[in-house]
Amino acid sequence: MSLTTRSGLLLALLATATAPALAARPANSPLHQFGEVALSPDGARLATLEADLPQNESQDVATSVLIRSTLRAPGTASGPASIVVRLPCNGPDCIPSSLTWSPDGHRLAFVLQPPHGGERSVYTVHADGRGLTRLLGFKGTLQGLRYEPGGVLAVLATANAHKEPGATQAAAKLAGEVGTGEDEQRIATIAGGKLHWQSPAGLYVYEYDWRPDPRNRTLVRFVATAAPGNGDNNWWTARLYEFESSQSRLLYAPPQRRQLANPVVSPDGSRVAFIGGIMSDFGSTGGDAFELPLDHPGQPVNLTPGLPVTITSLSWSCGPGLTASALAGASTQMLALAGGAAPHVLWSGEADLSRSLYTEGLSCSGGGSAAIRQTFTEPPELLAGPIGQWRILTHENAGRAAPVHAQSVVWKSDRFDVQGWLLSPHDADAHPRGPKAPMIVNVHGGPSAAWTPYYLTPRGDALFLLRAGYRVFLPNPRGSFGQGEAFAQANVRDFGHGDLRDIMAGIDAVERAAPVDDARLGLTGYSYGGYMTMWTVTQTNRFKAAVAGAGISNWQSYYGENGIDQWMLPFFGASVYADPAIYARSSPIAFINQVRTPTFEYAGDADIECPLPQTQEFYHALHTMGVPTQFVVYPGQGHGMKDPASSADADRRTLAWFDRYLKATRAGG
Repeated sequence: MSLTTRSGLLLALLATATAPALAARPANSPLHQFGEVALSPDGARLATLEADLPQNESQDVATSVLIRSTLRAPGTASGPASIVVRLPCNGPDCIPSSLTWSPDGHRLAFVLQPPHGGERSVYTVHADGRGLTRLLGFKGTLQGLRYEPGGVLAVLATANAHKEPGATQAAAKLAGEVGTGEDEQRIATIAGGKLHWQSPAGLYVYEYDWRPDPRNRTLVRFVATAAPGNGDNNWWTARLYEFESSQSRLLYAPPQRRQLANPVVSPDGSRVAFIGGIMSDFGSTGGDAFELPLDHPGQPVNLTPGLPVTITSLSWSCGPGLTASALAGASTQMLALAGGAAPHVLWSGEADLSRSLYTEGLSCSGGGSAAIRQTFTEPPELLAGPIGQWRILTHENAGRAAPVHAQSVVWKSDRFDVQGWLLSPHDADAHPRGPKAPMIVNVHGGPSAAWTPYYLTPRGDALFLLRAGYRVFLPNPRGSFGQGEAFAQANVRDFGHGDLRDIMAGIDAVERAAPVDDARLGLTGYSYGGYMTMWTVTQTNRFKAAVAGAGISNWQSYYGENGIDQWMLPFFGASVYADPAIYARSSPIAFINQVRTPTFEYAGDADIECPLPQTQEFYHALHTMGVPTQFVVYPGQGHGMKDPASSADADRRTLAWFDRYLKATRAGG
């Protein structure tokens, strides 16, 4: 189930513009968003995907490819600080992605998806923005471009793909014999205008890295995570492989509750590091850091055993040795990981640092680093430099501080210390004796995910509620990232029970710290958060209104309806056919007669992760029982709700629902 903590922003940077340069930005200009960063090998240049978010939240976004200098501040006299790459198409349907620099730093490569369903392409361009060259045209999907030290370019490719990669993408319509003709994503190198397959047929590759051999620089080898069969479904059973000349060698088969992500090979090619832990979605990465020798693999060594943090990305290029980004409660941390030694904190702060809207951590090269930095109140800007010694490269969003107050809240629940965020309108009285305001509790997706300090925009999860006068509480209950692997696994075979206790205790803690009207509490969430919304209203009447996006009402029927049933085995321990009772124990539909809370539900009709019938079943029950409810279906939308107009409509309806039941109710009224 997907992480949707930045649901509007994750889908905002999906097109391109072709302006020759960016003009000076007036004070009332749209929010400038950064979608991806790639630092050149010498650290002198930073390639980025950038966009202005339209004032109309229903409009698509146009994204540009820029090349920026990291060696001086914008506006100095030694030439332009940034260059906008001229692309062969423009508009919201022309989509660049997957930026990567050649080893000498002279050229930038990227994938381009043209409008109207044409061939995907791989282009390169000189570092000065000139000499755009098409290397490849391909009928299928392309992602994960990577240069190897000798200058060979590789990519993850799916020939004649039925859909975009990933379970959050809209499903292809079922037709014919189900289970045949599955999409197959493989590693390929690009040469002579063609793809040359490097991983074997029969395996779907998720992530990979080159394995260099200093003794034989012509040898082409890769280390990757892969699994046979349906790529959307089988990531939870992926193993670690080495590929050479389309032959595979199994390196490591993890236990059931350890998904694999982010394999990175050491510069000398002798070791691979990766993240292993219980994860509920590909792309929502978190766990412990592991290291494995490649010539004689054996069992990997856990570099962070028992550490009360969640590792979210790894790199061998940020400095000497292996470095990691991590979530540690309210803080983001950068750690140095040395085999046999305790991790060393290089930097820590309450800010979100990411190399893309999808990926936590830094873009690193040659010991330097770059990232997109943002907090709840401070808008995104680019920074670069050695870890902890960064300087801000851009001031595109100067003067755009979000009109909100954000504070981390920590409380005790059972044996756990739990953390979350309380967001309040900037002009709200934060004194505990001040006027009480209604509050919306927003449960994140996942469940293996976390709310982090992302900048609040109209396309996000909270700003439209804050503008309407609501406080917003973002809890990170057990099952979340940020407190270590034991905490992330604490909801296994216990969905809805312990995590709801954590959330309810968190509300109590917030009410002790801020003037919140307990008689005007609302609840919302999407994906796992949608499930928790459906579950919670069957367990308590404390909330006066609820909104469930893409939720799950019946784990037993869900098992056979969704396209990713493999994710359930690590969390439930067995299939629904082997242990139906554990699924029923956490199913809202089993307790549906207890619901009294007015609940609005919505979902996309092409959702693989949380299929439409789950929301329909919940709505049907509430409607039959006479509980106030409303149900909206968004046609053509997958789990990601990619259409801005659909997302904006869901927000509008959500606000109207809460206003109807919370603004009209006063404490004691």
